[in-house]
Amino acid sequence: MNARLKSVNQAFTRYAYDKVKWENRMLGLVGPRGVGKTTLFLQRIQKAHDTADTLYVSADNIWFSDHKLVDLAQIYDSYPDMHIYFTGSSVLDIYKGQGDLSRRAPIYTMQGLSFREYITIKTGLEIPVYSLDDIISHKVRISGLEHPLPLFRNYLKHGYYPFGDDIDFDMELGQVINRTMEDDIPQYANMNVSTGRKLKHLLAVISKSVPFKPNMSSLAETTGAGRNNIADYLLYM
Repeated sequence: MNARLKSVNQAFTRYAYDKVKWENRMLGLVGPRGVGKTTLFLQRIQKAHDTADTLYVSADNIWFSDHKLVDLAQIYDSYPDMHIYFTGSSVLDIYKGQGDLSRRAPIYTMQGLSFREYITIKTGLEIPVYSLDDIISHKVRISGLEHPLPLFRNYLKHGYYPFGDDIDFDMELGQVINRTMEDDIPQYANMNVSTGRKLKHLLAVISKSVPFKPNMSSLAETTGAGRNNIADYLLYM
């Protein structure tokens, strides 16, 4: 963790940073892969903690293949001065054990970048949160930015993930999709590996069918999946 802390950039923090109640000694953060959960926690550790009193774990780690999140409670009880932060993908079975942790570890959810956050990253402008009513009634004025629409077009292509400007963005995005389809969803839903491949096939079919109105029979025939399973697959994705 020390090596990762040295590379953490404090120039920009995600919206969730101000929503988390950091006074909790143990807390969790879930959300899609790649949206910056780990970076958020590392920023907090760098700002407010010494590594001697902080334990950071990823619920995706192989350790959790034969341990439960409630096992962290033993560490929590044994070291009253330690802060414990854990992250995981939102589809992992963190929620299955949440009842055992509810009194000790609130679990927050973080999504990808909003357009507001994307503008801040690209321009350095600090923009307050506006309601949808203010936006559609044209009450929003962003000082220093005359035309946001060009940025919005880029946001639709690359803006959801903080690594959207990386030179290997397409490759990194593909890795996120593969891990989600082949590991996270099958693990959560007790599926086998071949089902993960069917999920990827289904995603490919949907991505080429815009505008899309799902026909369960047609999707089942195209992907080789059972018709009764298609609705569940769509829900998981």
